[in-house]
Amino acid sequence: MITAQDLSATPSRARRFACMMYEGVLLFGVVFLADYLLDTLTQSRHALALRPQRQAWLFVVIGIYLVLCWRRGGQTLPMKTWHIRLVDRDGQRPGLGRLVWRYVLIWPPMLAVIGLISLGSGATGWRSIDMLVVAAPFVSFLWTWVDADGQFLHDRLAGTRLRNAPPRQRAVTLKQG
Repeated sequence: MITAQDLSATPSRARRFACMMYEGVLLFGVVFLADYLLDTLTQSRHALALRPQRQAWLFVVIGIYLVLCWRRGGQTLPMKTWHIRLVDRDGQRPGLGRLVWRYVLIWPPMLAVIGLISLGSGATGWRSIDMLVVAAPFVSFLWTWVDADGQFLHDRLAGTRLRNAPPRQRAVTLKQG
């Protein structure tokens, strides 16, 4: 039996992290297709060609994907799999402006990690973005240990929150024979 308290509870960090890793796998496909489309339309033959335009394009495409999923039902496919739903402070579906703001607020921790990697790579010449993939998801979790409800900083600032979303039970119809 699912109680109202279960529905209002914040998902565990482990479930949110697993959801983020699954989201990363799906975003790989979204980024691949968007990048392929850009390369096809611009006849670009090198990944560093049109780099600022490519980064802006991917920022917009990822944003459209996430905001549309959150807007439709408060969940992306990984969020559905891990039974997590995005809601506003009142437990309702957030408005479009709030969802866009949440997406924009997700990026500062990742940009901070990129900045730290760049600062740390000056003397050695080490310029690997690999550490971004490893460190950025963990950076997002730092605030959850400080926040009273265990929410992410971007959710706190955007007025949204992640909540448990148990699967809907489907009615079973039995054939009478």
